[in-house]
Amino acid sequence: MADSTGGPPPIPYGRQSITDDDIDAVVRVLRGDWLTTGPAVDAFEAALARCGGTGHAVAVSSGTAALHVAYAALNLSPGDDIVTTPLTFVATANAALMLGASVKFADVEPDTGNLNAETVGALITQRTRLIVGVDFAGHPADYDALRALAHGRIRVVADGAHSLGATYRGRAVGSLADATTLSFHPVKTITTGEGGAILTADAEVAATARTLRNHGIVRPGEGGRRRGGDEASGGKRPAWYYDVRTVGCNYRIPDILCALGSSQLGRLDAFVERRRELAMRYRAAMAGFDGIEQPVERDDVRSCWHLYVLRVREAGRRDAFFDKLRELGLGVQVHYKPAHLHAIFAERGYRVGSCPVAEDFAARAVSIPLYPGMSDADAARVIETVERACREVL
Repeated sequence: MADSTGGPPPIPYGRQSITDDDIDAVVRVLRGDWLTTGPAVDAFEAALARCGGTGHAVAVSSGTAALHVAYAALNLSPGDDIVTTPLTFVATANAALMLGASVKFADVEPDTGNLNAETVGALITQRTRLIVGVDFAGHPADYDALRALAHGRIRVVADGAHSLGATYRGRAVGSLADATTLSFHPVKTITTGEGGAILTADAEVAATARTLRNHGIVRPGEGGRRRGGDEASGGKRPAWYYDVRTVGCNYRIPDILCALGSSQLGRLDAFVERRRELAMRYRAAMAGFDGIEQPVERDDVRSCWHLYVLRVREAGRRDAFFDKLRELGLGVQVHYKPAHLHAIFAERGYRVGSCPVAEDFAARAVSIPLYPGMSDADAARVIETVERACREVL
């Protein structure tokens, strides 16, 4: 389908890949007895745990829900704070505010855009409960450095919304932190439409997360952190019995979506390989383009290339470059407006200049199309378009 100017249709920066097998998996659930809280959820969680190299996976309704539940399951409370990166979608920080905690933003590494451990260390106090790394664009943060700052007192969380299928020093995303959160939005590595998950090796954290995603309900024999409640005993509980021991949410994810997720997981390796092929093609073809810097992949990381983020050399030309690419048919995006510059954090004292490296990174960033369903012809068109925009604008 051509666009309104008669040219080829725009190429989006990201797009889901849905096959007949995916559709068949969803239809089988629709024809079955369980639409939610059924066996497809259990199967998806088991597959996620294997993929992440960890003991437990708890699927929830969104990536934001995963952050909220993970923070709560790790005992984040009013009076605590987290240290995280501003180069992320604002949900990473807002989930802490939802629990009454404070957020401290550390600066980032200039090459990857991931948390700089040195700047994290400077912000840690006795109130710090969590260090939250974000695997920007699919490149895992330096978790060994972040964990070295924890000293056994602080828990480390990986916001892996971008990085399912990536590895750090040979270890899978999912096994790098005390808890890892995932997102299954349509532009992510796999999709359930909407959805998310928490991966952890800690059985108590997993049990608490399962309770929190379902209104705080606990049934006989179920684990999780105990917070008082009905302590009456004296005999076997009736089959209907349940108790609510903490405030929870309805963050359940339906079997319909989990069936899609399990089917998608079967192609995770293929998705990552195609993303990597496209990224390497971009890197080689754009090496000589004037006016831009290309993203990096450190030697100890195997990125899943969720995003391919170019940076213009002059921040003042970024918007013109962005507009020209849009004009030429590329559905480019900016990832992200630094979280600390949103009004909600300006009200908490953050200003321009608080995280100068992240601010510079974001001011020069443009994400170009990259997703597994792109054809070689699509990739060639992206390269040609970027070259033209560099020549005409930069």
